[in-house]
Amino acid sequence: MTYDRILFLVYLGVLVLSSLAAFCLFWRDKKLAGRDGALRVREKTLLFFTVSGGAAGAFLGRRAFRHKTNKRFFTVTVGFALFLQTGTLVFLLWKAGGGLR
Repeated sequence: MTYDRILFLVYLGVLVLSSLAAFCLFWRDKKLAGRDGALRVREKTLLFFTVSGGAAGAFLGRRAFRHKTNKRFFTVTVGFALFLQTGTLVFLLWKAGGGLR
């Protein structure tokens, strides 16, 4: 296995784990949003997981739970992070030889 393939697989793993974490955090924050005095997830935490590889999970979490959908900053940040993360993943796949045999 070449270095490029290993790098692709590691990056893919980071994206999957970060996306799962972001999705769960959006779910938790939405669940606690209606409760008075609940300790909610900070917006900085949601954005951190979004830009740290979890843009796909953040995108899906926002859609599935209809959470933070009216906040333009979240829309722009999630969209831009998703664009960059997908582009990086495609580039690494291309560098790895286009396929994982």
